[in-house]
Amino acid sequence: MSYNSPFTGNVIQPTDVSYREISIANTNLQLAWPINGTTTDDAAARIMEVTTTGVSELWMPPANQASVGQDALIRNIGGEDFDVMDFAGINTIVTVLAGEAQYIYITDNGTEEGTWGIIAFGIGSSGADAATLAGYGLIAIGQTLNQSQPVTTFSSNYTAVFADLANAYVWTGGAGTLTLTSASTLGNSWFMLLRNAGTGSLTVAGSGGQLINGSTSIVLQPTDSCILVCSGTAFYTVGLGKSTLFAFTQLTKAVTTGTYTLTAAEAANVVQKYTGTLTGNVTIIVPPTVQVYYIQNATVGGASNYTVTLTTNAGGSNATIASNQQATLICDSVNLVNANTVLAGSSSIGLIDGTVSSPALYFGSEVSTGLYRAASGEYNIAILGVLRSTLSATGLAIVGTGNFTGGISGGVY
Repeated sequence: MSYNSPFTGNVIQPTDVSYREISIANTNLQLAWPINGTTTDDAAARIMEVTTTGVSELWMPPANQASVGQDALIRNIGGEDFDVMDFAGINTIVTVLAGEAQYIYITDNGTEEGTWGIIAFGIGSSGADAATLAGYGLIAIGQTLNQSQPVTTFSSNYTAVFADLANAYVWTGGAGTLTLTSASTLGNSWFMLLRNAGTGSLTVAGSGGQLINGSTSIVLQPTDSCILVCSGTAFYTVGLGKSTLFAFTQLTKAVTTGTYTLTAAEAANVVQKYTGTLTGNVTIIVPPTVQVYYIQNATVGGASNYTVTLTTNAGGSNATIASNQQATLICDSVNLVNANTVLAGSSSIGLIDGTVSSPALYFGSEVSTGLYRAASGEYNIAILGVLRSTLSATGLAIVGTGNFTGGISGGVY
């Protein structure tokens, strides 16, 4: 160990001044060790918090007046950078940036300038406890804060609250509703992630008439997802988009009798064809979602004219389709209704020939009564599956007895 003493030759130990706050304005400040004989008040302290203005430097005392290991922690609490120089400002020991702290110590005291070691203490704060700092949307991993979106599944109606900030909610039920707490309560910058992984429509509604994307509610269909964000007065979605490029897919399903509940994957097919020889009426249960279906009943109805009925099982209107018939249906998540009530812009309409048991044009509540074409050049009327009249190029043939209340005239009888 090297040392210098003007009196005894022992190791020099300056008086320990623990802390100083120093302000320097457009000048250089020469420091001195707090030892006997020092006439200046500008003593070097173990911890110095420094503020500078303009071009200013902090000059350390002579290294050969202290022992190796003599140290100082210098923190820049001002808004300007400054240099820490060795004795008389000959060499730069370290540049202390605004808000930064640097720890310096003597490693060689053979000259006035000496040699100094440097340890960077970083920007103005001791190590923080990440677990203490972690809040909504953050998780502590070691000493760092990391993004976090915990996932919660739910299958019954729910009201989102402030504590759901940054959480991801996944709907797993049928039709349901997510209600958002008042936007003024949640505040600007509140958000949550939402996905419909269920089998029915998920309605997202505001409180007190507050709007979501300009509407009082929005509907997420199965597989839809979005980020819900709050402005403090209204709600908006991010990422709730619908692809305009899609392909139709077809479900072909064999049925015989009874009830069949479509899976989410089956119901995703908007074109559906039902086949098989029926031994009884068939009911198809589709998910309670907003959808359009193109249905072809390619089953054999049999002598009893069995039918296929589509329903959501939600208490709304059902659609019954006779054998060898087709229908375009709209589902509003409760009712299944005919998509066509008016043929806009059409001047003619074409029908299949049909049969006496399954007329081409029939009544929804009585599918075996209507019009059909039995042969070329014929126009036939069926009543409850029985031929009652045929109109052809040779005339009108009526099957069964007739009752003419207005009398008959003309021709030969």
